[in-house]
Amino acid sequence: MSVAEELPGGTDVGLLRQSLDEVRRVIVGQDHMVERLIVALLARGHCLLEGVPGVAKTLAASTLATVVGGTFARIQFTPDLVPSDIVGTRVFHPSNEKFDVELGPVFVNFLLADEINRAPAKVQSALLEVMAERQVTLAGVTHPLPRPFIVLATQNPIESEGVYPLPEVQRDRFLFRVRVPHPSAHEELEILHRMSVTPPVPDRVLDPDKLLALQEAAQQVSVHQLVADYVVRLVMSTRAPAEYGLTELTETIEIGVSPRATLGLVAAGRALALLRGRDYLLPDDVRDVAIDVMSHRLMLTFDALADGVDPEQVVKQILHAVPPPLVVWNQNR
Repeated sequence: MSVAEELPGGTDVGLLRQSLDEVRRVIVGQDHMVERLIVALLARGHCLLEGVPGVAKTLAASTLATVVGGTFARIQFTPDLVPSDIVGTRVFHPSNEKFDVELGPVFVNFLLADEINRAPAKVQSALLEVMAERQVTLAGVTHPLPRPFIVLATQNPIESEGVYPLPEVQRDRFLFRVRVPHPSAHEELEILHRMSVTPPVPDRVLDPDKLLALQEAAQQVSVHQLVADYVVRLVMSTRAPAEYGLTELTETIEIGVSPRATLGLVAAGRALALLRGRDYLLPDDVRDVAIDVMSHRLMLTFDALADGVDPEQVVKQILHAVPPPLVVWNQNR
């Protein structure tokens, strides 16, 4: 039985590829970023886009929201932002002499947190509850966020003035940290041709109900015990690298990745498998998402940071050293 037949309401997995193609019709290049946005959406995870200005981070987030459907809000993070600006507050109305709750802009399906590292600690703390619990507490009353809900955050890694580095606990809440590079010369020319006239406008392909059904389908993707074992070995190799033949990394890694990385590898791998038209997880799916799931969760030693060691290279080294299992699925099961 195919995955599409198992979905409630007859939802077709082909809608995922159609959504992917629709976003790519607007975004030139950046295929890796676009695919990871779709995967994060299916896996119910948040995504941090890191890149210099002008590489279509914000455009990709807003385009995805249009294609998938649902409500969308963009918050431009600035140093003078306060928690009530994003989560809401109580407002006193003299006419009826009572307080009413005014919900903030986070109560949407898609929240774009633009330049998230410009917000001070109190705002980051308020956003933490939004990301982790998918709820907001105002005056002792808990308000759940709409479903589905995803935070798409952007940050500029090269700027140091007026920015607040994200705390480790908040970076850990992001399923992916995706680096967005400059486009190639060919892509730059295509951008010039496509965007210098009338820019393309994306069409809506999904709606929140169909997306929820696809998210449920992603959770039902089968995970072989050998693949689960492989995920655990990848994670444990960051905590005890010497036990996995990675003695040189003991002086590089201060603290290994958290259990959220274990859950994230499986959730993201399942979503990627579904996007590729399968209802079972392969080690290659896990390997493909490992860098984006693990690199931002690694805490490197002071010496490694001083030497400019790239966490992504550390994860690549781990992937090379920890062999994947050979899993053969019975297609006619």
